[in-house]
Amino acid sequence: MRVLSVASECFPLVKTGGLADVVGALPAALAACDVEVRTLIPAYPAVLARAAGAEAVHGFEDLFGGPARVLAIREAGLDLLLLDAPHLYARPGGPYADPWSRDWPDNPQRFAALCWAAAEIGRGALPDWRPDAVHAHDWQAGLLPAYLHYGEGPRPGTVFTVHNLAFHGWAPAALLSELRLPPHAFDIEGVEFFGGIGALKAGLRLADRITTVSPTYAREIATPEEGQGLDGLLRTRAGALTGILNGIDETAWNPGADPHLAAPFDAGHPAAREANRAALRVRMGLEARPERLLLGVITRLTGQKGMDLLLQALPRLLGLGMDLAVLGAGEGGLEAGFRAAAEAHPGRIAAHIGYDESLAHLIQGGSDALLVPSRFEPCGLTQLCALRYGALPVVARVGGLADTVIDANEAALATGVATGLQFAPTTVPALEAALDRLAALWADRGAWARTQANALRAPVGWVRSAERYAALYREVAAGR
Repeated sequence: MRVLSVASECFPLVKTGGLADVVGALPAALAACDVEVRTLIPAYPAVLARAAGAEAVHGFEDLFGGPARVLAIREAGLDLLLLDAPHLYARPGGPYADPWSRDWPDNPQRFAALCWAAAEIGRGALPDWRPDAVHAHDWQAGLLPAYLHYGEGPRPGTVFTVHNLAFHGWAPAALLSELRLPPHAFDIEGVEFFGGIGALKAGLRLADRITTVSPTYAREIATPEEGQGLDGLLRTRAGALTGILNGIDETAWNPGADPHLAAPFDAGHPAAREANRAALRVRMGLEARPERLLLGVITRLTGQKGMDLLLQALPRLLGLGMDLAVLGAGEGGLEAGFRAAAEAHPGRIAAHIGYDESLAHLIQGGSDALLVPSRFEPCGLTQLCALRYGALPVVARVGGLADTVIDANEAALATGVATGLQFAPTTVPALEAALDRLAALWADRGAWARTQANALRAPVGWVRSAERYAALYREVAAGR
């Protein structure tokens, strides 16, 4: 079974969020299901820098404004196809924005080119490799099902995964011809979305099957409250919509062999975790008070992630005798808020504004609990890493957070299955109540140890989900 995976980012070559982690980790898990995956991503400068020796396997004389070629290479355990189009991707900044965080004005063309190239590969452009199915990820690959749907001749089956419904990839209707879409595509049953072209909507409407990254998120986005204007379409396509949980790469996130930790540990040797608690306090400049509960945050500092709620809940957190280590970047006001909190409470609150992969691992391995108070969360990966590392997740009861953390309520504690804490609604009082519950659990050392042991043994990998994806690929391939 051959599958072409198409995305705008892929770890470890390029990453801005969890999308890259999923795209990078899923192929290895699928190999065990007899699925051969090749992953197509844009050849940004940082990607090309790791692609020495790549072989050109296809070319385009004019791909949305200039020549381009497809390069093939085996890198980081992945079979990669890189779309080398310098007029679209050879520029500074990130995958989507310039160095000043302004979206590139030609993003519609940049990612339409990715989809067009993928559609050509799907129809057999590579002489020795033709996919049975294509898997398109998020709005950046949303036009791929459209190009295959409106094109001529045989095509592979299509699966479209929504990682975050909030980003639509909207473009003006005037770009229809420039984006190589036929006039009849501009229709409510096609790519039209609020008077323009919706790349995300195109994928949702025209793919053979749709997946989201958790079962709860699949239900949430079919409601007016969470559907971002697409809930009606999603209810219409309910028979094609499936929620499949994300997993994490258990090799990259392995506390028993993690070079970023001060000491390795696992479920059988949790006491070694104490060295990482001490190391985290030293690295973040927190007081050496091991009796105090140490909380971690690894996230984008945005309202979606509930970071404004956490700022408001800091007095309660400190009053309960807890310390806090924050790693993240995002909205300027929230960055300033956490900097100010750290300055006002030295030794109790520490904030590293930015991202540091090594520090992220140490926070997972050294904090007692990880806070994830998101207003919505399609799946979330940080809470899965927290489980793997024994940092009890304290999560809002939304999306994939609700699907992956077992709340330490009385029944779960009595039956010995709890792995963390959930709270709802996503408000300051509910978050404060969750902190109160966390303090009470910490005070009961036996219950805490049992809950932490459950977390360390929780299934967080890709095995089950990879089997579900493999079955889905075979289903859509058979339908063609």
